[in-house]
Amino acid sequence: MAEKFIIEPSGALKGAIEIGGAKNAVLPILAATILTGEICTIQNVPHLSDVNYMCCLLESLGVKSTWDTSNGIITVDTTRINSREAAYEWVGKLRASFLVIGPLLARFGCAKVSLPGGCAIGARPIDLHLKGLAALGAEIEHSHGYVSVAAKKLTGAKVYLDFPSVGATENIMMAATFAEGQTIVENCAVEPEIVDLANFLNASGAEIRGAGTDTIKITGVKSLRGTDHSIIPDRIEAGTFMVAAAITRGDILLTNIMADHVKPVIAKLKEAQIAVEESEAGIRVWHEPSMDIIAADIKTLPYPGFPTDMQAQFMALMAVANGTSVITETVFENRFMQVGELKRMGADIKIESRSAVVEGIQQLAGAQVTASDLRAGAALTLAALCADGVTEISSIHHIERGYQRLDLQLNKLGAKIRRVEGE
Repeated sequence: MAEKFIIEPSGALKGAIEIGGAKNAVLPILAATILTGEICTIQNVPHLSDVNYMCCLLESLGVKSTWDTSNGIITVDTTRINSREAAYEWVGKLRASFLVIGPLLARFGCAKVSLPGGCAIGARPIDLHLKGLAALGAEIEHSHGYVSVAAKKLTGAKVYLDFPSVGATENIMMAATFAEGQTIVENCAVEPEIVDLANFLNASGAEIRGAGTDTIKITGVKSLRGTDHSIIPDRIEAGTFMVAAAITRGDILLTNIMADHVKPVIAKLKEAQIAVEESEAGIRVWHEPSMDIIAADIKTLPYPGFPTDMQAQFMALMAVANGTSVITETVFENRFMQVGELKRMGADIKIESRSAVVEGIQQLAGAQVTASDLRAGAALTLAALCADGVTEISSIHHIERGYQRLDLQLNKLGAKIRRVEGE
């Protein structure tokens, strides 16, 4: 039986919330443990279905892992990998599973990986991943829904990415760790999760410089060792709770958060007349009763621009703001899947090509809606908190992919969310 959320209007959410580890950092780092051939301990791991899928994929390769979910610690032993094939059973569930192709190629000289799945938010081609691996010397073959790569030896090369793809940057960086000589990746992604992966690899003995800039230089090494590593805080989870404070006219203190990672979200909240204060205790977000929430335009861009993973949540906020906002999505072409469901709740939104025009209304209305993907599900949850009447959200398994019991976290702040069995 599928589960669903039943959400009643909450009033102003208040209190403190600790942000968990970043989903988009832990997944590539779990893949990178393949390179070590030893035991690694990963800390601050969020309890998410996507992390479970990645662990299951690794175990299908012969990796042994133990997950202490109560303390957020995964111990991974990659000494006895006995398969080079990432099967469709797991890769179809999780796009990040494709990140094992670089480490398997680097360590064993070959890999076979099913074409990836994940949220249906638009085309996310793997051509840049394969372009980088080919530049390092890999031979690539497509057959029956799988990609096979092989190389007797990987050699450092200069790789220019046509688009600063996060996944391609990570896969190339991991493969180049064992390539002979130096690899230079230009126009690469600069997300904090890239830096976290580089920090893990360097702690294991890699030689990587420039992570967090648009040019990364990797000098190949012979081997890596096992290490301990703590995952950075999840900037998208943090942004979601920031919007929760704003949309309910609440007051929330976020702890275990890196302010630099959420600068574009903070900037747009302030533009919407939401108060944000940074201190040693964390980041406090609240609504001044004397101030209206006003419309603000956003345009999603690769980091350090406004994150595409926060577009849906911000749209929910703009749906109840004063004025008209224009939200432009430049990263994924099918990432307005929440619009139809928000309109069921009374939102006034019109899509024009890759932009959505949002006319703010005074209040949304509770309705039966469906979470079509991870961030759309988060947006509907936020909208339901301030809607008039009861909202029922089905397909919440999408939400569980990226949020660690979002219902319980919000309930701690005063929300009224029940999890029930659906049909």
